[in-house]
Amino acid sequence: HRPEVNQAPAVTSCPGLMAAPPQQQQPPPGALREISPVFLCRIGQETVQDIVTRTMEIFQITRATQLPNGVTQSHAVYQDRFGKLQEHLRQLALLFRKLRLLYERCVEMTSDLQESPTELVPYAGEELVPVRSEPCSPAVIQERQEVLEKVRQKNQEMKFLMDQMRNLLWDVNAMLTLRK
Repeated sequence: HRPEVNQAPAVTSCPGLMAAPPQQQQPPPGALREISPVFLCRIGQETVQDIVTRTMEIFQITRATQLPNGVTQSHAVYQDRFGKLQEHLRQLALLFRKLRLLYERCVEMTSDLQESPTELVPYAGEELVPVRSEPCSPAVIQERQEVLEKVRQKNQEMKFLMDQMRNLLWDVNAMLTLRK
């Protein structure tokens, strides 16, 4: 169980990013410069999950909304759904901005760690240089295992959401085909 940290204000200055329930609490102000790239990746992963969730909500609103032909729904219901859709799209844009800022910050923090492509591809016939491996503390190993487990869990959730989105798109395409 990790401590809760409020992620949006710590990384971006975009207003309205707290629409999703906070999952982490804010680190002390001096720690903003000391946030590790791993932590930024975790926040980025949660942001991607929020983006997928918002997208699913947008598809659900769109699926439930008929075109405003004036017959089946009142204008007020249409306006309400249109307002919700606009708000979801605005939040989605903010989440994408947040993700971009996280990405840029992570690249900035790890720019000195980036290897050039020639360092990554071994040449045939050359002897490979052994990779230097430093022993890790048990806490680091445990944190790595926790991160790997969370990544597996998030991947399962993403697969489930992608399957739902695929089914939703099939339903929309089927309804459009039936209209013709």
